[in-house]
Amino acid sequence: MKIFIIASNELRRLFCSPLAWIILAIVQFTLAVFFYVYLSQYLENQASFINQGLTKVVITGLMHTAGTLFLLVTPFLTMRIFSDEMRNGTMKLLLSSPISVSELVLGKFTGVVAFMFCMVLMIGLMPASLYFGTELDTGQFISGMFGLLCLAASFVSIGLFISTLTQFPAAAAASTYFVILMFWIVHIAANTDNQLLSSIFNYLSVLRHYNQLVEGLFSTVDVVYFIILVSTFTMLSIWRIDSMRSYHW
Repeated sequence: MKIFIIASNELRRLFCSPLAWIILAIVQFTLAVFFYVYLSQYLENQASFINQGLTKVVITGLMHTAGTLFLLVTPFLTMRIFSDEMRNGTMKLLLSSPISVSELVLGKFTGVVAFMFCMVLMIGLMPASLYFGTELDTGQFISGMFGLLCLAASFVSIGLFISTLTQFPAAAAASTYFVILMFWIVHIAANTDNQLLSSIFNYLSVLRHYNQLVEGLFSTVDVVYFIILVSTFTMLSIWRIDSMRSYHW
């Protein structure tokens, strides 16, 4: 129950923030433009895309673009989660309150993920509108939406942890962007003759696993990867806040 109370407060804080509304508007407008471009390209060159189909061209393209936008905007949504608490001096009140560290961290994480979930649903309305005029690959559409939500949750967990390390939101945003980018492009380092290192770098790449889901290739390997990634950074956040509470006491 305490987790949901904290989550609702965090979600309310985001919806009361002009920055969150600006990010939401920018993401929706940008994706609407890309959606129109992808759809126009398909309608004008259907013969060229005869082996791919509408779902492959429009929805997959839109999901790839959405993933890149999430990479850019998530650090700005997570940079104040704990940084503001430390900077404003309210962190001491949270640490001395009758809630556990796990409830505090999970509550804040759930609140931001709930905001991202709303964003994902709004993004999904665009490709879903195509059902009024044609048939889509529903399985690939759902897999892509699920992949986008997994990507958002993983980015939020990384930003959550980074925000526990500094009281400066700008530093938290920059650091979060750097860490996310490393997970995004780490597969580039897989171009090596060492098969073990190549396998490790490919597995660590969040982009590889996200692409699999967007392409409709639903696999437990990809789902487990996102679960591990989210759990790892969430546990690191709990460990970090717990160490702060121990020091405070």
